[in-house]
Amino acid sequence: MSITVFSHQYCSLHRVSEVHPEEPARIAAINDQIIRSGMEFALTQKDAEPADREDLLRVHAANYVDDVFDRAPTEPDQHIWLDPDTMMTAGTLRAALYAAGSGICAVDEVFTAENRRAFCSVRPPGHHATWDAAMGFCIFNNVAVATAYAMHKYGLERVAIVDFDVHHGNGTEDIFLNDERVLFCSSFQHPLYPNSGTETISHEVINIPLPAGCDGPTWQAAVRERWFPAIDAFEPQLIMVSAGFDGHMEDDMAQFNLTETDYHWIAQELKALAERYCEGRIVAMLEGGYDHSSLGRSVVAFLKGMQ
Repeated sequence: MSITVFSHQYCSLHRVSEVHPEEPARIAAINDQIIRSGMEFALTQKDAEPADREDLLRVHAANYVDDVFDRAPTEPDQHIWLDPDTMMTAGTLRAALYAAGSGICAVDEVFTAENRRAFCSVRPPGHHATWDAAMGFCIFNNVAVATAYAMHKYGLERVAIVDFDVHHGNGTEDIFLNDERVLFCSSFQHPLYPNSGTETISHEVINIPLPAGCDGPTWQAAVRERWFPAIDAFEPQLIMVSAGFDGHMEDDMAQFNLTETDYHWIAQELKALAERYCEGRIVAMLEGGYDHSSLGRSVVAFLKGMQ
């Protein structure tokens, strides 16, 4: 049994500008590091399939989905802005559909194939996209699409979503806030974009705001204290992960001081929880991580932790 990695060449079609941090080279950096580390032969690699409209409508408003499709540029020199940080160009819609669809493929994989853990190396990311709006580089909420699909297709009653991106997963929280089937656990730097998550009151939301300069031991202690007891009590049937690696000390998108060791640790801990409650099933989806070297190394460390 190995880990299945889902990706697709179409995820590189989303190109914003030469200086935008969310760029196709992110995926190439991950692929290069997987090869360099020797993990290529320990993984099962598969092409993702695109999400369809029905998949999107489980977590997004119909008028928002229609607006994205209707406004999507079709010519190479066209672009539109969905929000001040989120641009669409001619290849963006296709990339976003494959990014969202990768999680669906991964859910089917961990429920029907030998491999019980999957990682989606895709872009654009998704965890800032709310019920009815794009936000923060995110168009469709990839982890939410996959979670809703898992509950619909496999009748799941308890799914835990763990989000360790350095930015709060506000979109995922927005979509599932009143859904008792979903436990949402997010750690993030505060104050920092999107400046949310500190006032949420819900038994199904475990937010951990941490200050700039947070290091690995501090982060691990907070996660161990806040997330793990909640996940133990929840007994999830599937663990979904919004895997953002922009909390690495070499990533200048924020001011956390995490390292590869921390991402390896959280993967090992989530694997142990998954083996205890959901037959080892974990689906992790790439969110942030913008320094290419640390991103590639961190993803490899995370994958090794899930082995």
